[in-house]
Amino acid sequence: MRNYIIRRIIQMIPVLLGILFILFFILEQAPGTPVSNMMHPKMTPEQKAELALKLGLDTPWYERFVNWIGEALKGNLGYSINHKKPVVDVMGDYVGPTLLLALISLFVSVIIGIPTGIVCATKQYSIVDNILTVVSLIGISIPSFFFGLLLLKNFAVDIQLFPLFGLKNPLLMSTNPIDKILDIAWHLVLPSIVIGLGSTATFMRYTRSSMLEVIKQDYIRTARAKGLKEKTVIYRHAFRNAIIPIITLFGFWIPSLLSGAVVTETIFALPGLGKISVEASMTRNYPLILGINAMLSILTLIGALVADILYAIADPRIRYD
Repeated sequence: MRNYIIRRIIQMIPVLLGILFILFFILEQAPGTPVSNMMHPKMTPEQKAELALKLGLDTPWYERFVNWIGEALKGNLGYSINHKKPVVDVMGDYVGPTLLLALISLFVSVIIGIPTGIVCATKQYSIVDNILTVVSLIGISIPSFFFGLLLLKNFAVDIQLFPLFGLKNPLLMSTNPIDKILDIAWHLVLPSIVIGLGSTATFMRYTRSSMLEVIKQDYIRTARAKGLKEKTVIYRHAFRNAIIPIITLFGFWIPSLLSGAVVTETIFALPGLGKISVEASMTRNYPLILGINAMLSILTLIGALVADILYAIADPRIRYD
């Protein structure tokens, strides 16, 4: 297993470089430049050239890519023009709310989606299965921006049960840490529901499909014929063999939640990576866009590696030489 992990990490390096190269190339082909919004209409060509030289944009894009990779290996992802600070510092300021929102949504999705999928599989075509299937299809189909605005309209504007936007109450004067934690949690309820609805429905559908395939196998009928309890048959024998596709989904879902927070954070005005990603795209803040996407790429590759490791833990038949 250790040799396999080392090989996988080595294989991840060229894949990550390829992803970053493609992203760098796409940004280079986008209209405008990072200094387009900084140029005054009356600036002379000499002043524009001086500004480009100051920001390191006077060299070909492939040379800038090589230089960016060299600096990234040192922990320097560039300088955010709009925030007037290094990209690493900007991401450090905003990554907390996004990770918190993603982890809460993922936890809720796993806790609700997987058991619900098991119930649907064991009660196939029952009223419970039909109702939960319809709910899951709605959760997968409804656009997040529409669902978020709907929750804001009903629970933040009409009955004013939850905060309308932000992560903290600016009027909260308490210095008690518990009060601050509860305040943040209260602000994250609606955003977590928006992100968690789609992921819960997805986990439920994957679990249901995988369980239905497994419980029809001969060894499940044999386990029942031995007189084992139904819970033992379902959770010890069937679910352990049905968990492989769920692990695959789990490994890639964290980066998907982070990227999916763009719309949600914009709707709820949360100070996270999603919100500043939109702002960076609007202002052509390419260093920040590169930094955020580099982080998401690394998380995606790590998720794939973690999924492979969990395969061997869940199924002893899987071995890596």
